[in-house]
Amino acid sequence: MPTSNPALHSSRRRRLLVERTWITEEMRTNLWLVPGLLVLGSIVLFGLTYAYDRAAYVNGWSVPRWIDTGGADAGRQVLIALAAAVITVVGVVFSVTIVALALASSQFGPRMLRNFIRDRGTQVTLGVFVATFVYLILALGSIGTGAHGQFVPHLSIAMGLLLVLGDLLVLIYFIHHVATSIQLPWVIAGIAADLRQAVDLELPTATDAFVDGADPADDAALARAHAGVVVPAATSGYLQYVSQRRLVTVAARHDAVIELMHRPGHFVSAGRPLARVSPPDAAGFVAEELRRSHVTGPQRTLPQDLAFAIDQLVEIAIRALSPAVNDTFTALSCIDWLGDGLAVITQRWVGHRRAYRDEDGRVRLVEAGISYDRLVDRAYDKIRQAGRGMPAVMIRQLDSLGRLAEVTDRDDHRQVLVEQAEMILRSVDAITEPRDRDDVQTRYERFRAALGSGTS
Repeated sequence: MPTSNPALHSSRRRRLLVERTWITEEMRTNLWLVPGLLVLGSIVLFGLTYAYDRAAYVNGWSVPRWIDTGGADAGRQVLIALAAAVITVVGVVFSVTIVALALASSQFGPRMLRNFIRDRGTQVTLGVFVATFVYLILALGSIGTGAHGQFVPHLSIAMGLLLVLGDLLVLIYFIHHVATSIQLPWVIAGIAADLRQAVDLELPTATDAFVDGADPADDAALARAHAGVVVPAATSGYLQYVSQRRLVTVAARHDAVIELMHRPGHFVSAGRPLARVSPPDAAGFVAEELRRSHVTGPQRTLPQDLAFAIDQLVEIAIRALSPAVNDTFTALSCIDWLGDGLAVITQRWVGHRRAYRDEDGRVRLVEAGISYDRLVDRAYDKIRQAGRGMPAVMIRQLDSLGRLAEVTDRDDHRQVLVEQAEMILRSVDAITEPRDRDDVQTRYERFRAALGSGTS
């Protein structure tokens, strides 16, 4: 009998949310979808105003004085002038966008380009101007001669004027938006917000229906999966998304257990092992669905990949610490946000290997995840290495580790934090000033004190 366990229903809702988030993210990361929708909206708007103008023309209605734009020649001149002005501004907006992308690539790293492309403000601005231009061209083309003399779409022309006035407001917003969006504090905070969103989607709460790998059910499922056959990957690329919902469904249909050998963020090579399926006779039925449930691409993406957001913050920090940039304060800001994200991860961590269950509560999918110590190492190692001999960086990292120690009482977590703190302390020999070495030593002692007061 299917179980009515509310935790299982919560887990299915979460898997659906993850899938929808990935689809939304893919639709968001382009510069054509929003402008395309706005262009369609302008076409619909023109259809409405044109229908009124045709009705007024055929029935001989008198239009209000405020929308009376004069004769056909005057209407053409107005629309031509407006269209020329709008398309000129479109060129300027595109140029500013390209400059902002080039600046982001050189200052923040090429992996930050995706964050700027997915920016809704830029997409809406481009879409508004292009949609206005399309509307004006349609209105211009509708002017002509009919059975009742010259046809002039007065309402359409008046609406075009209103759209251009609205475009001026959008242009002012766009200039402000670009000026703020390329500032490092905003970029760093935006990536940190993406990390928080990824944590909410990927790490379980008390009602989620997957358990740690130490659970006996997981051990049994993992042993069963190990006895299965290997399914190779069909394509090469970075694993961007895995549909756990589809895999649980197909595994339940064939009474199988699937063990995933890669997590989102890994590079998968065609022909190399992708997963194990048990029993072996179910592999043929599951293999094709397994490959369709793994989406690969040329770059990593944020959904399902906690480490990617961490790597982005680390990349900005080590660029800031490079001799060519030498921007210590940006690195300190990255350390602060990394510590904030890791604090949430630490509080919600239950284990890196997850087991997903079907409607009957049977484990059908065992997922490969990143370990806690690996996440901490990714957040601290490269910055520690780049900031060797820099007291401000070492002190801020120790402070960050102290905050993590305060929010956990797990011995394995504390051991990871202690190892990081000790590596930082061993780097104190690179500091030439004794007072600076004393400051680092003091911060290390505070970290040790935080270990004694840590709680979950």
